[in-house]
Amino acid sequence: MNGQIRRIETDARRSRAVVYNGMVFVGGMTASDRSQGIAGQTRDALAKVEEFLAEAGTDKSRLLTAQIWIKDITRDFAEMNEVWNAWTAPNAAPTRATAQCEMGAPDVLVEFIVTAALPPENNVAGGN
Repeated sequence: MNGQIRRIETDARRSRAVVYNGMVFVGGMTASDRSQGIAGQTRDALAKVEEFLAEAGTDKSRLLTAQIWIKDITRDFAEMNEVWNAWTAPNAAPTRATAQCEMGAPDVLVEFIVTAALPPENNVAGGN
């Protein structure tokens, strides 16, 4: 039933992930524990990315693209990259853009947006 849209964890303003046409779009993952530094927030946010990918039926080895938003790129880029490099699946690095921006809350240091492909066996959207 390709062509259907499945929305995961939807509220009045957003869906945390959307599955459509063999692709999974995961938006705006930030750390739940914002008392951490950049490494901790990066690990926390990427764990959430991984959870939503799994719920959609895929994993980080099928990432296609990533957008990374950092509050202070000069201070935090290298440390965020260390965590990112350890997290990404071997030989499966997505295309990627990283930029500095003002975050939605003052204690957010990093935010991730990713798109991944579904494996062929899970390439049926279902749902609404």
